[in-house]
Amino acid sequence: MLKDKRILLISVKFFNYEFLIKKELEKMGAEVLLFDERPSNSFLSKALIRFKKEIYQSRINKYYKSLIEQLKTIKIDYLLLIKGEAIPPFFLKFLKDNNLDIICLYYTYDSFKNNPNGLQILSYFDRKYTFDTEDAINHSLLFRPLFYANEYASLAASTQSYAYDVSFVGTAHSDRYKISETVRQWCDVNKLSMYAFYFSPSRLLFKFNKLTNSAFKGFDYKRISFESLSHNDIIDIYRKSKVILDINHPGQNGLTMRTFETLGAKRKLITTNPNITKYPFYHPNNVFIIDRNLVSLDKRFFETEMQEIPLSVYHSMSLTGWIEDIFGLSEKECWAEVLDYNK
Repeated sequence: MLKDKRILLISVKFFNYEFLIKKELEKMGAEVLLFDERPSNSFLSKALIRFKKEIYQSRINKYYKSLIEQLKTIKIDYLLLIKGEAIPPFFLKFLKDNNLDIICLYYTYDSFKNNPNGLQILSYFDRKYTFDTEDAINHSLLFRPLFYANEYASLAASTQSYAYDVSFVGTAHSDRYKISETVRQWCDVNKLSMYAFYFSPSRLLFKFNKLTNSAFKGFDYKRISFESLSHNDIIDIYRKSKVILDINHPGQNGLTMRTFETLGAKRKLITTNPNITKYPFYHPNNVFIIDRNLVSLDKRFFETEMQEIPLSVYHSMSLTGWIEDIFGLSEKECWAEVLDYNK
């Protein structure tokens, strides 16, 4: 269905997944034009878009007017917009006026309380998806969780001994450091090994958090990195790890990318998100839920075998399955029951 179709993919940068989506669409026979949703990915630019977009609006408008110049003579069959925190309505109107048969698809992996611009542009889209069950119900959107990249599935057959019993990789925000360090202390007591990588996109942001956020008070400056890991670096950590620790943002109820990467790699998961019990792939042998306010673990979780995830669900969790759902190519429905739990 996507063979010889031209797809305009506009996405914020998120750990190179925008390039993996482009590559997968091209494998399906599509021609893909990929553009960053933001004019710039500097710390200041991201902060202004999120908190004071009106100050930055002229820069945004200039950027999208330049995209119009590049696209005005190109026929586009699909628009896939991911997140939609900066894109202005005039650009979406241009696309629809210039491509009368275009199908516009929207997907967000953030909640609307963090991204109000997403709500303001929904009327321009033919199909609208969110990873957040509450937003799906409250705003009548289609529900579709995130995915794992196909490289993670290749780790499933790995039988080497593990270098780490638990690993955590993530951006330093909210109470992540406090929780992961509590897990580290538990591992030390129980003679288990733990690896942790904390990333901050800005030294200024990290220093600000140290001054204003109590969860950052004990954060060891030597433990933070201002250079992110590559996609291959993260995959290598998963390869060496028996269990992955996932700490979701306290303001979100949707499952993180880390959740799908972990289970896609057939690794066990420790998570702070209790909503995972509502998903069709959940099994207590595979997923251990901790209370972020009172962390408690059980060593037996590290000793039991993983339960196989049904193949149809496992496929739907993949990037390929995600694209099939977003573009309406799949007849299987794995996610409706998750919404039923929340209604």
